[in-house]
Amino acid sequence: MEMLLARNPDPSSSLPYLLWLPLEGGLVFRTKGTWPRTGALYCHPAGPEEWPERPELVERVRLRSCVRRGAAIDIVCDRGREQRSQLVFTRARGREAIFWQSPRTRKQSRPDVVLPSARAQGLSELEILIDAHERYPYRFADQQARTTRRGLTCGDYAVAVAGRIVCAVERKSMQDLVASLTSGRLRYALAELAALPRAAVVVEEGYARVFSHEYVRPASIADGLAELQIRWPNVPIVHCETRKLASEWTYRYLAAAYVWARDEPAALARLAAAKTIETTTGPPAPVPTSAELRSWARSHGFATAERGRISAEIRAAWERAQLSDSAA
Repeated sequence: MEMLLARNPDPSSSLPYLLWLPLEGGLVFRTKGTWPRTGALYCHPAGPEEWPERPELVERVRLRSCVRRGAAIDIVCDRGREQRSQLVFTRARGREAIFWQSPRTRKQSRPDVVLPSARAQGLSELEILIDAHERYPYRFADQQARTTRRGLTCGDYAVAVAGRIVCAVERKSMQDLVASLTSGRLRYALAELAALPRAAVVVEEGYARVFSHEYVRPASIADGLAELQIRWPNVPIVHCETRKLASEWTYRYLAAAYVWARDEPAALARLAAAKTIETTTGPPAPVPTSAELRSWARSHGFATAERGRISAEIRAAWERAQLSDSAA
């Protein structure tokens, strides 16, 4: 697997090089340089027909990895220096733009700035949904956020895009974490969270507290948490030293998920329309509402209450039914 850089045979182009990547049969970009050494390089998507039959190669680089992740392409070169870079599909001054950047130029892009900045993801205000059953919720008083109380099928805090929950965070104290882990409730909670596009569990104490627990053997807690992360790797369990830090992390995680769910489908659609990357990926299909799940469960012989959270067993059965229907 190789990345190729050649001179652009078009003398009228202001981008003197062509970049070829081994994705989707070969992606071609016009670009300003051969590597983003001092600053991010602007790139312009080109059709495969623009790659010359006999290119004047400037550089041929072996790759360890070249993977598209959403609206970006991660490139890892098989060499000692200048190994990692990324093509980012974004908007600049209201227009579509592609930039080729490296870790060095990415760091230089915001010199002397302490992160994170006050507003998560640049959002002027983020609406955070709080589960109606949460007794002592985070207030997010120091963040640019407003809260709305409503019943959530899983998690304690969530954000929605176009009326659909796209991310949820389950809050746990260390005592609650250990109790739910030993009773098995945490396993079902993670199964429900894993059905969402993005989800996480935030713990209001550091991981070191696991090994000083008084009533449960620390090794059992550590092993149980590790097993859950292996079984549901898409639902991270994050330890924060204090409640305040847990609130801050929750706010920024939800903001990042909101921006991702809002912008990622549009970015992928733009890439597909430009025929630079053909893809149909995006956030998973919307999950059914609680009323729809209850109706389906009763029609298939499951016993379910009129109110409250729907069991993980019913959700798993519904998902298996959808898979069977799609396979048929």
